[in-house]
Formats: sequence, C-alpha cells, structure tokens
Amino acid sequence: MQDHTKDPVWKQAIAGSQMLLVAFGALVLMPLITGLDPNVALFTAGLGTLIFHVATGGQIPIFLASSFAFIAPVIASKGRFGMEETLGGLTAAGILYILLSGLVRLRGTGFVRRLLPPVVIGPVIMTIGLGLAPVAVHMASGRTGDGATQLIPYDTAIWIAMTSLAVTIIMSVWASGIFRLIPIMFGVITGYILSAFAGVVDLTPIREAAWFAAPDFVAPAFSWGAILFMIPVAIAPAIEHIGDVLAIGNVTGKNYLEKPGLHRTLLGDGLATSAASMLGGPPNTTYSEVTGAVMLTRNFNPKVMWWAACIAMILAFVGKFGAALQTIPVPVMGGILCLLFGSIAVVGLNTLIRHQVDLSQARNLVIVGVTLVFGIGGMVLGNLEGIALCAVAAIILNLALPGGREAWGKAIYEHKVD
Repeated sequence: MQDHTKDPVWKQAIAGSQMLLVAFGALVLMPLITGLDPNVALFTAGLGTLIFHVATGGQIPIFLASSFAFIAPVIASKGRFGMEETLGGLTAAGILYILLSGLVRLRGTGFVRRLLPPVVIGPVIMTIGLGLAPVAVHMASGRTGDGATQLIPYDTAIWIAMTSLAVTIIMSVWASGIFRLIPIMFGVITGYILSAFAGVVDLTPIREAAWFAAPDFVAPAFSWGAILFMIPVAIAPAIEHIGDVLAIGNVTGKNYLEKPGLHRTLLGDGLATSAASMLGGPPNTTYSEVTGAVMLTRNFNPKVMWWAACIAMILAFVGKFGAALQTIPVPVMGGILCLLFGSIAVVGLNTLIRHQVDLSQARNLVIVGVTLVFGIGGMVLGNLEGIALCAVAAIILNLALPGGREAWGKAIYEHKVD
C-alpha cells in the first residue's frame, strides 16, 4: 500500500481539495435550509476540523462539517427563541459532548453501550430522516421549508426538483470513482442550469457581493429555554459520531475507540460544535461522505484533512462564492433532500437489520414504535419535542424495560459487542 504521509505538500493540498469537494454539497445545504450563512458554515467546518485534529493528536483522517441531525431542531428553536439563543443552545450541546467525553474517560465505553444499543440508535436515526421528509417535499414543490409560502410555481418547481433528484440518483448509483462520491454537486449544478433557463434564478446578490468579504459571524445569546430545548438533541449526533469513528476505523484497519480513544474524539467533536456555534455556524459532525472518499482513494494521511479545512476557511472569505450559494433555488435543494433525508432513515433501519434486532420482542417493539411516533409526530412534553424527546424516550424505555440483551439483537450471540 502506498504511504501517502510522505507525499509532497502540493499533492496533499490537491487531495485535501478533493475531500472538501466530497463534503461540500451536504456542508452548504444545511445552513441554506436553516437560514445560516454558508460562508460561516465553511469557515466553522474548517475550524472545527482543525480543532478535532488537535484534540485527537492528528491521528484520524476525518472531516467535520454541518450536521443534518440538527436541521429540524434548529428550525423549531429559531421560530421559538430566535437565532442568537438557538446558537447558545447549540453551544451547550457541544459542551454536553465534552462532558460525555469526560465520563467515557472516567468510566470507559461500557455505559455508552448500555445507554445506546441498536434498538435505541436505529429508530432515533430513522426519526431524523423521516421527520425531515415534509421539509424536502415542501422545498421540492417550490415552497419554503415549513410550507407557508409558495416561492416558485409548483409546475416549474417540481420538474426542476425531480430532474435534480434523478441526476443525483444516477450519479450515486452508476458513476464510478470520485464522481460517485459527489452526486450532490452534479444534482445542484444540473438543477441550477435548469432553473436559470426557467428564469427562477436571481443573480443580483452575486453582482452586488464583494469579491472578498468577512463571513457574517453571529454571536450567541444564552437562555435556559433554548439550552434545555437543544441539549437532548445532541444525543442523536453523538450516536452518529460513534458510528462514523467505527466506520473510518474499519477503513484504515485501526481501532480509534482505543487510540486516541472515544473520549478524545467526543471531546474534539464537542469543542468543534461549540466553537462553530459561538461564531454563528451550524453544529459540526464527522462526515461519512469523506470516509467513503478515504476508502476509495486509500489515502489515510490525516494531514489531507488539514488541507481541506484550510481551503474551506479561505473560501469562506470569498463574498461572491457565498452569494452564489444563496441563489440556489429552493426546488433544486428540495429534490436532492428527498434522497438525502431518506438515506438518513435507511441508515437507522440498517442498524436494526445488521444487529438482527427482533421486533417481535415486546420490549423492542415498544421502544421502536414509541420512538418513531414521538419523533415524527412532533410530540411535546415540557421543553422536549421531536428528535430530542424521542431520543430521551428511547433511552429511558431501554433502561426501564426488562431484557437488556434483546436490545442488541441476535448478533450479540454471534459476535462480541465492541
């Protein structure tokens, strides 16, 4: 196997650009949906990645960027508390990761396995995707994410959205090499061109924007309401984080939960999320798309991610670039999100299938059923609702109901649970 750690600097920079390209589509879609500045998201993704690598000793080839798990909570919190207090809640969510990392260091990973078996992880991740399904459909139909306002006529919007979706699907299934890892880019470009021909693209913001401008950083404000609303939401991305660290470990053949340790990866993720929120950026998470690129290129050199991070931070100061991103029409994003949100739900479903969780067992049926209805239905109990409520409910039900071994599924009898 080729040792990429000895590659010249220019080669590492090109490889870093490629990794950023893979992450780019999902990275900018999240802030565009939630109303955050995509240039700030680029800057905080780069900053968060560098913070993560410092916290983990630069041992893991991983890239951090905008977390889709927070889309619905951010939209809900923004409507209730405002953007500044929502950012304060996200900062607190990052601090929860830091506290969790301290617990893992003191107690080991055993209590994490007890709290988050597959029967909890699966339905919570499914809820993230399925709960966002209406947002994707509204946007594909030419409406705002909440469906309140028709921005583009339905007939025009739907064919733009479906064409963007079709191109994304074709590229993700039939393309080869690095092209298979950037289907979102192809979908956005195709949809943008169609939108231009349909006359629904407004280029005025690009013309008026400066070439170089500082991102629109926003300072958070803190209130207990927003903090208590957002902290439980962090449970779902913590689940996602552990899965991504295991996945990159499988690709590189190393056990990153042992070295540098889950406590250090959680610490890096928490610091990155809090730092991003303090500047007005979306919370960060480890990116599975980049793990796929690492597997394809067999380039396991963590320094490549440092280059990707630095390039993202430089791009954040190109004013016209950010303005161009904000001119992407709603149906283009909506069409692609029909696939992305569905894919998140399938990851959760696959968690149950892979571990052979028996849903004919009463306890498992209760946990999955209640979690899905609470999460997708928008149940509200006190300050908890949606993803936050369903994650807490799944954990409590799993701890309270008898039969802990069933939570792991039949696979526990055949394989040692790591």
